[in-house]
Amino acid sequence: MNEISTTDNSAPGRRGFLATVGAAAGAFSLGWSLPAEAQAAAPAAGVEVGIWAVIHPDNSTTIRIARSEMGQGTLTGLAQLVAEELDADWSKVRAEYIAPEENFARNRAWGDMSTGGSRGIRASVPYVQKGGAAARMMLVTAAAQKWGVPEAECSTASSVVTHAKTGRKLRYGDLAAAAAKLPVPAEVALKRHADWKIAGKGVKRLDTRDKLNGRLVFAIDVKLPGMLNAAIAQCPVFGGRLVSFDAGAIQAMPGVRHVLRVDDVSVAVVADKWYQAKTALAAMPVVWDEGPNSKVSSTSIAAFLKDGLDATDAAVGHKYGDAAGAITGAAKKVEAVYATPFLNHATLEPMNCTAVFKPDLVEIWVGSQNGDASLAAAAEAAGLKLSQAKVHKHHLGGGFGRRGQQDYVRQAVLIAKQIPGIPVKLIWSREEDMQHGFYRPITQAKMTAGLDAQGNVTGLHMRISGQSILAYLMPTRMENGMDPVQFQGLAAAEFGYLAIPNLLIDHAFRNTHVPVGFWRGVNTNQNAVYLECFIDELAHAAGKDPLAFRRTLMAKNPKQLAVLNAVAAKAGYDQKLPGGVFRGICQYTGFGSYTAAVAEVTVSKKGELKILRIVAATDCGIAVNPAQIAAQVEGSFGYGLSATLYSECTIEAGRVAEGNFDTYEVLRMADMPKVETIVVPSGGFWGGVGEPTIAVAAPAVLNAIFAATGKRVRSLPLKHHDLSHA
Repeated sequence: MNEISTTDNSAPGRRGFLATVGAAAGAFSLGWSLPAEAQAAAPAAGVEVGIWAVIHPDNSTTIRIARSEMGQGTLTGLAQLVAEELDADWSKVRAEYIAPEENFARNRAWGDMSTGGSRGIRASVPYVQKGGAAARMMLVTAAAQKWGVPEAECSTASSVVTHAKTGRKLRYGDLAAAAAKLPVPAEVALKRHADWKIAGKGVKRLDTRDKLNGRLVFAIDVKLPGMLNAAIAQCPVFGGRLVSFDAGAIQAMPGVRHVLRVDDVSVAVVADKWYQAKTALAAMPVVWDEGPNSKVSSTSIAAFLKDGLDATDAAVGHKYGDAAGAITGAAKKVEAVYATPFLNHATLEPMNCTAVFKPDLVEIWVGSQNGDASLAAAAEAAGLKLSQAKVHKHHLGGGFGRRGQQDYVRQAVLIAKQIPGIPVKLIWSREEDMQHGFYRPITQAKMTAGLDAQGNVTGLHMRISGQSILAYLMPTRMENGMDPVQFQGLAAAEFGYLAIPNLLIDHAFRNTHVPVGFWRGVNTNQNAVYLECFIDELAHAAGKDPLAFRRTLMAKNPKQLAVLNAVAAKAGYDQKLPGGVFRGICQYTGFGSYTAAVAEVTVSKKGELKILRIVAATDCGIAVNPAQIAAQVEGSFGYGLSATLYSECTIEAGRVAEGNFDTYEVLRMADMPKVETIVVPSGGFWGGVGEPTIAVAAPAVLNAIFAATGKRVRSLPLKHHDLSHA
């Protein structure tokens, strides 16, 4: 296994850099607009060679990107894969989104545009690679025909074709027109990974400069001539409806142009400026029918879920042997109940979309995790055909799964449809964004296991009770009444402890009225807390070291064990820690990748927690850009530790109580620990990166807290717990 350590002590780390510039953040404006000079920076029109590469006269290359970029680096990674097979000059590569309507018009030639589940890169290979290789072959053929030589005598490098025998050279820019007329090869050979010069390298991201200089326009920054701005309010209780509103009460307020019923549950105010729309909307009397869910609370939901822990109506996700019998006959029985809350995606950029409606065309400007779905949502809301819709895709100011849903696109079009020909930008307020999301599901888990006299696990039963994402969003993807997404990291191909002789993992559906969706890491986050903290409990009950205990149980899982060993070695697990410092360890598998982490913490006698250091290892099989992987791992800990320490959504009177970052707390810079990442690409498969590692953030810290205090924390967030020493 090749191990790549991404820690460089000679250079300032990402966290250190952010800490340095944080004080200056107020000097930057978030209201970016595209300068005129940026438009002039684009190269002269090029020629499409194949469908993935456009070659320009100046010998630069534009690579088409079907997926969405939301900070995870997919745009650069995909460009690397195409450029590698194309043998392009990386210094002259740029990338651009494929328009969803063009993908539709060309019979989805660029494939799936959905970007979630850490599939941005791994679900795009090998067809993007083949696109680059095909373009290279077409350019070689064009050169060989021009010279009248065999193609086998021609080679490529840095966007130049060379004839070996004569030394003649032709730039791609000079060959593109002829190459574009050739048929696209059906079969192409891809390079060996050992021969990669662009892919597999930690090259700089293609979009960083434009983010820093303000040229990159996010959807919330879009400005169009004559544009109006809309703010929206939806029934605060999920399942309720809009009864009435008094438009006359605000009609004379500054800037107000329209007050519109959007649908059965929402009303919008359209004004010259967004703050005018928001202010008027807040002042307008609105009557809601809150419906039957107005009495639901976090307390009633918790009781509902608790009932599922011992219910008989459970869907089985993974089973072998006789877990119940093994536990009953064990020398020692260990049992614990865990719980995790609803969580909001809390993207920096709230939901927004700009739309223009005309009788024969609807046009939108949007940050979306699925351009195809946005196209379909816009057309449907407008009552038009797909061929009458147009989508301008923008980078996302955070996605984490939230922008895979298209509710905000539909709303923007429904508003614009009532004001034909006028561009309208809909922006959700932060409160609307917090209180009308598709939340990470709330779940509880009852963990039960048996140990023999030697401290060996005889059987394990894991009962999960809670909401199902697929049952809510995609019921047709349920499998015989079972939600396979619920068992992420626990199914036979992923479960890390196959040496346990008897196993039962099942799920009792307890769906509430709260809408749920795909949150970064999806169900691996909750499942990893339950499994990895309970494995730690079993090690303690058996009187064994947590690492050694895991190694025994993972004897049949070599890839998981290799990552666990890598992180233990990097963390110096066998070395004595300084006084007052304690560590926790865990591992988990998800989204096709193997991850592990060690957390080092201190906890004062008064219960003050300080996370000092995280060491995290990831085996994603093939590493396209190790530097981006390291950044994603570090970022996932920032996100995961927010959920561990602070974040939660509670339900009061049927609605989400938290309305902004004063009540929905997230990690501060002072809380962010040093994160040391190890990329251990074992090869042979394509795993995800953006989501897998978040799963090990919480259990690593929780296990370290137990080592420090002797207290088991079995529910999140930590802010509710007294960590003073037992």
